[in-house]
Amino acid sequence: MQVIHTDKAPAAVGPYSQAIAAGDTLYLSGQIAIDPAAGRIVATDIAGQAEQCCRNVEAVLAAAGASMADVVKTTCFLADIADFKAFNEVYAKHFVSKPARSCVAVKDLPAGALCEVEATAVRQ
Repeated sequence: MQVIHTDKAPAAVGPYSQAIAAGDTLYLSGQIAIDPAAGRIVATDIAGQAEQCCRNVEAVLAAAGASMADVVKTTCFLADIADFKAFNEVYAKHFVSKPARSCVAVKDLPAGALCEVEATAVRQ
């Protein structure tokens, strides 16, 4: 196993890695909307936070030598299921290969985030 880390995505805030590579398979930890330059969540609406989540996923994938096109499965968490449509509009711009996905509403997310995206990818 190889630990994947990049300064272009938020650092892990607990005892976990941004991602782990096991052979050609990448397992990305969930990314919330922390702007790595600011060190905190900057966006206040679901569209802005979804955009940052996707940028964070892209950065971790790039550090592992992969891209969004290599993602085969995502799991998405929403603090409010009413944000589903707005979240999907942003998500669709980034995950154009339409990987398999689960999307659920949860009671709370870390740091008051409105959404979180985790992904599994296979490097080509």
